[in-house]
Amino acid sequence: MMIRTILTVVAVGVASLAQAQGTQVAFGAVQQDTSLPVEVSADALSVSQNDGSALFTGNVIIGQGEMRLTAPRVLVFYTENQTGVERLEATGGVTLVNGDQAAEADSAEYEVNRGSIRMLGNVLLTQGANTLVSDSMDVDLEAGTALMNGRVRTVFQSGEN
Repeated sequence: MMIRTILTVVAVGVASLAQAQGTQVAFGAVQQDTSLPVEVSADALSVSQNDGSALFTGNVIIGQGEMRLTAPRVLVFYTENQTGVERLEATGGVTLVNGDQAAEADSAEYEVNRGSIRMLGNVLLTQGANTLVSDSMDVDLEAGTALMNGRVRTVFQSGEN
């Protein structure tokens, strides 16, 4: 009982500190090579020649190396010269999996050249038996880290049954 009380106090302390400064956590089993090709599959595709974008809808799966991002709708913006992907905007409920860790959010924006993903709205990060919840999360794929922002809440498992 004493260990559980101490863990609760630590968790509350971490959550309070996290609210003020954000909480940095590891994300992904390995660092992501953001130079790898970005693969997209979906039920439908609509291309706009006007703004150089493509809209993928229905069971969209984005893959790059070990990372997978899924969402009902993903808007892809290509580089100015149309030779690569600049940015992906996923909406409608997003799941990001990297290694044995997963995160869910209302939406996400992936800046491909920067190797960064910003997840927004009701972020839930699962790391083994532990979970963290926040308003937003910024993932640095190359460093293999994430910064949880806004109101951060967590539950630490004590290892006792």
